[in-house]
Amino acid sequence: MTFLFLTADNGKILGPIARLFGYLMNLIYIFQSQVLHLPSITLTIVLFTIFIYILLYPLTYRQQKFAILSQKMNPEIQAIQKKYNNKKDQASLQAMQEETQMVYDKYGISPVGSCIQLIIQAPIFFALYRVFYNIPAYINSVKNIFSGLVSGIIATDGYGKIMSSLIKNFGTRSSSAIKFAGNGSLADKNHIVDVLYQLNDKGWVALSGKKYFPELSGQIENVRSGLKSCNYLFGLNISDTPWHLITSGWQDKTYLVVFLALLLPVLSYLSQLLNIKVGQTSNPTNADDAMARQMKSMNLIMPLMSLIFAFTVPVGLTVYWIVGALVRTVQMLYLNKKFEKIDLNKIIEKNKKKAAEKAEKRGIKRAQIYEAAKINTRSNLSSKAKYKNNASSTDSIDNESKNVNYKKGSLASKANLVHEYNNKNSK
Repeated sequence: MTFLFLTADNGKILGPIARLFGYLMNLIYIFQSQVLHLPSITLTIVLFTIFIYILLYPLTYRQQKFAILSQKMNPEIQAIQKKYNNKKDQASLQAMQEETQMVYDKYGISPVGSCIQLIIQAPIFFALYRVFYNIPAYINSVKNIFSGLVSGIIATDGYGKIMSSLIKNFGTRSSSAIKFAGNGSLADKNHIVDVLYQLNDKGWVALSGKKYFPELSGQIENVRSGLKSCNYLFGLNISDTPWHLITSGWQDKTYLVVFLALLLPVLSYLSQLLNIKVGQTSNPTNADDAMARQMKSMNLIMPLMSLIFAFTVPVGLTVYWIVGALVRTVQMLYLNKKFEKIDLNKIIEKNKKKAAEKAEKRGIKRAQIYEAAKINTRSNLSSKAKYKNNASSTDSIDNESKNVNYKKGSLASKANLVHEYNNKNSK
């Protein structure tokens, strides 16, 4: 078979990711075809999705751990917010931020912990969009289906004008910009595959007739049959969008296609809802908490976004979305059972020690704290300098610092706050 270098994403970020995914999917497809005798791209997508979410399991674990610890942490965060309520000065805002960060450190989570999976998923999603939009560009086993027909078309005189006519009558929006040089170039071979892969049923029927390439009717039928066996899900081209399938199916009165194309976005929406429902922890959050309200809004918006986007992305990507949500739901159910057996208090105790280390790494060390306190409260401490020089224990210093009235918002007051926090956690 002739090896074809098909059009693919050449971007510096998405390009390599898309090619890697295509390589993995090609290996899965070969295994299916040769071992299981199931040449189905849809099944390839399902198995590939399961593989991806197994790799993402550590992130899912961290996300669920974040959700559970947040439940225990929220009362402390709310107390800090209440403490600084209606205080808009710079010192108060900075103090609230520092106290909030210390609570996060104590519980060993990050304020952006729940967003990490979304950030990592973004390039995966866009790279898969490119792969599913043009499967032959990334999966060699599908690409090779077109090899004989492409060679026959290139050998036909005036093939450029014939292909342009085919695009005009049956091409998709993406193929309408394709231009053929008519000289048998590699670019022309790439574009022929691009056009053929995105042809709808009407286009294939017309291509099989006498108007375009009548001498290639046998090869055309072989390619069409090969695509139908591997590239369709219940009659839906996995590279087509549900919206295009709905509009074209309505015009052609193929109402079963319309129904199936409508069903996919609905399933995407329901699977996302299920995933969110299972992922929520059993303890109710405070309705007055800003974070709780924000999470509630996101839990409503995200499934709706998946419903809308599912109409405009390739069917294969919607399948990935649905299967991914179901796999994550199973993972969440497992993690919920696992976290029920874990002593979260032990985790918190370990994080307290780490929190103290983080505070020191940020440059807040006891020696610096005491020095800053002495400089900023010189008038209060001058009569007690002898006491400080002769102090033989940390407890003596602690008792002295409690009797000092630090200026609100000063470095000394903030240093003393951190000092008291570290003392409390070390006891």
